[in-house]
Amino acid sequence: MTSPAPKADLAVLRTEIDRIDAAMHDLLMERGRIIDRLIAVKRTSASGSAFRPGREASMMRAIAERHAGLLPLDTVEGIWRVIIATFTYMQAPFAVHADVSGGDAPMRDSARFHFGFTVPYRPHPSAQAVIAAVADSRGDLGIFRLDQGVTAGAWWEGLAGQGRPKVIARLPFIERPGHPAGTPVFVIARPLDDPTAAQRDWVLYAARFERWREGAEAILADHGAEVVASAGLRGGLTQLLALPGTVAPETLTASLAEAGAPPARLDEIGSHAARFRVENREA
Repeated sequence: MTSPAPKADLAVLRTEIDRIDAAMHDLLMERGRIIDRLIAVKRTSASGSAFRPGREASMMRAIAERHAGLLPLDTVEGIWRVIIATFTYMQAPFAVHADVSGGDAPMRDSARFHFGFTVPYRPHPSAQAVIAAVADSRGDLGIFRLDQGVTAGAWWEGLAGQGRPKVIARLPFIERPGHPAGTPVFVIARPLDDPTAAQRDWVLYAARFERWREGAEAILADHGAEVVASAGLRGGLTQLLALPGTVAPETLTASLAEAGAPPARLDEIGSHAARFRVENREA
């Protein structure tokens, strides 16, 4: 039988934990003071634009790559998501509008995990209502499930056109089996003031077709494209396409035209960072 640890050792360890907790709190307060200076420099509270989705994706990937030890990655990711979202909210308050037509629970879990409880959560009965709310806001976000099939309709069509909200991220940033908020969602926002803040590993398009030819799927695959969602339209078909940022849309259009399936329209509706997967790690 293992003998109990001496009381003196336990006291020392608890003192160390208290020291670390105080240091973490001090660092959070210091981060807050830097954000206060950042607000003064950027004046984001006036513009309503504090989102940097490319930077967030890079930060989350770096955290996942360097993480080790007993502390679950779920916990580390959740803590950093709350820190990032809360300090972004401090720069320019915003709300998260969710399309709950496919169920509220997974959307609420995703919103709370990725944006915390300080950021208001606003459920809506349809994708169209979410897009309208984001379009009418100064700097709110909207989230949509990718796995709803046709139940949400061709919601991506509502993002086509200049000045319309666009996709700025895909969540979760870190994908892995058993993720506590693993429902795949797109995040939309009004066009960012700084286009360089967007990550363009994947560029999304609303593609309309009058007809769909056999072999078109192979052409998409050859270009690394993915059909994320599809829905019928009167006299045709609309698809939500994800195309690698290194592939020009004109190249894809030309290849489809050669196969007899040219898109009647191809509108860019946003972009997001490449998905980062963590396999076979305790979470």
